[in-house]
Amino acid sequence: MTFAELLDQIGGMGRFQVVHVALLVVPILLTASHNLLQNFSAAVPEHHCRIRLVGNGTDWHANHTEVTEEDLLWASIPKDASGKPEKCRRFVTPRWHLPNASADGGNETEVDTEPCHDGWIYDQSVFTNTIIMEWDLVCNLRTRRQMAQSIYMGGVLVGALVFGSLADRFGRKAIISWSYLQMAVSGVCTAFSPSLTAYCVFRFLVGMALSGIVLNCMSLVLEWVPTKVRTVAGTVVGYSATFGQIILPGLAYALPDWRWLQFTASMPFFAFFIYSWWFAESARWLVLSGKLEQAVQVLKKVAQFNGKKEEGEKLTTEVLKSSMQKELALAQTSYSVASLVRTRTVRRISCCISSVWFATSFAYYGLAMDLQNFGFSIYLIQVAFGSIDIPAKLGAAIGMSYIGRRTTQASSVILAGLAILANIFVPQDLRALRTSLAVLGKGCLASSFNCLYLYTGELYPTVIRQTGMGLGSTLARVGGIVAPMVRMTGEYFPYLPPLIYGTAPILSGIAAIFLPETLNVPLPDTIEEVESRRTSEQQSLPSKGQEQVLLQKMGQGNSREDGLC
Repeated sequence: MTFAELLDQIGGMGRFQVVHVALLVVPILLTASHNLLQNFSAAVPEHHCRIRLVGNGTDWHANHTEVTEEDLLWASIPKDASGKPEKCRRFVTPRWHLPNASADGGNETEVDTEPCHDGWIYDQSVFTNTIIMEWDLVCNLRTRRQMAQSIYMGGVLVGALVFGSLADRFGRKAIISWSYLQMAVSGVCTAFSPSLTAYCVFRFLVGMALSGIVLNCMSLVLEWVPTKVRTVAGTVVGYSATFGQIILPGLAYALPDWRWLQFTASMPFFAFFIYSWWFAESARWLVLSGKLEQAVQVLKKVAQFNGKKEEGEKLTTEVLKSSMQKELALAQTSYSVASLVRTRTVRRISCCISSVWFATSFAYYGLAMDLQNFGFSIYLIQVAFGSIDIPAKLGAAIGMSYIGRRTTQASSVILAGLAILANIFVPQDLRALRTSLAVLGKGCLASSFNCLYLYTGELYPTVIRQTGMGLGSTLARVGGIVAPMVRMTGEYFPYLPPLIYGTAPILSGIAAIFLPETLNVPLPDTIEEVESRRTSEQQSLPSKGQEQVLLQKMGQGNSREDGLC
């Protein structure tokens, strides 16, 4: 009897599994919101220098009581090239003799103007308070916004490395409970941050917690549900992240102050932490860690919850050992990260698939964190960016099943890159077209992510599958860190960020063409099988049992995954 058959014996997809998956999926809604929260908490409102009334201006204003606020504005602030008030400079001496002197725009020299020494006035019609407004992260300090996002993504990377290893050592349940608590505490502390430095520190901790939650959520879901429903369960987790992106704009619209938004998105994790102690530790992990007695006790409780108490009482440590012989044998083999580049074929797989992981995440966050530049309501844009994932992920699943993994993977990233590059040639005033291309690009990147998780697991043999998934996840996090930094180059060369964001996916799509096709190909268990595989062998059809083995092994390898999209 296999472990999958053992799960079916104690209830299969019973009441325990349904409740377990539901309780694990709910927090993913808010982790997705935290991932893109800075689109709203760090939104940049319209702003200009604070108006200063000095010298003759006071007398002029006293003698001209009919003066309007607009007169005061144009007497003090020059116009930029688009006819709006200059954001970072004001007249050294207000033009009281001609309140609308700057109406012609762009004729004033820097000698006539000065920086905003007295601060800025912000438009509060959309956001009542953001970190930009609170700490004046504009003009000379405008790059601090991207820096804060990069620090957050650094936390996600560190969390994936730290909590992934800790979960293998101390178990999924303990680490996910700790991650809920860390998310709650650090998220609330972020809401009360007294300075930008404190904000960045706490956001780094939030990023770490997010990785711990997503990693162990996926593991606990896939390791407790039967093989035949793992694809559905994994899809539920993925779509919960999608709906989290759609919920975020509604939450941000109701809470236009960034502190209340951050606080509200963080507080529910205290409740998640409390009920997480009900979770059952992964029986697979307990067995592979040599804790057979604990595994038996957990399985008996699950059987009782599913109404299969009698079947549960029949379980013994000997039954578990016989059910997981293959997993125990593979766990005793020793491989390192060097195994990913030691042989020719595996080295080519590692280089090509890692470039796709990096480029997909890099372009994804380059688009997702730049919603204000499209000229529409940021709330509507976020809804569109979240909603496109629904058909995109479905399309990726259909493409992988009928066209093939390699073609679907390569075409999704190449099409995303082309959509991003096309926006360079679209005039700024064609906002609808620019937004449509960006939404198309984001949807293609979501399809790429959907394909990557399965494709990567199929490319690597069982003995290094977990290590290969960890490499891809790490490169994706690096892409998320670099993306905001590239955005800074737009201050000097406006077309450079979209050029880089569009080129990277296209190059990775070309690299994906050199990957082997895995549709209807038996899963390899050893590196030797990968190296000796011939093109003719890739056309052989797998049995139904081999497809089930794929999903079972992906459940083990997913302990290194984190749901970016």
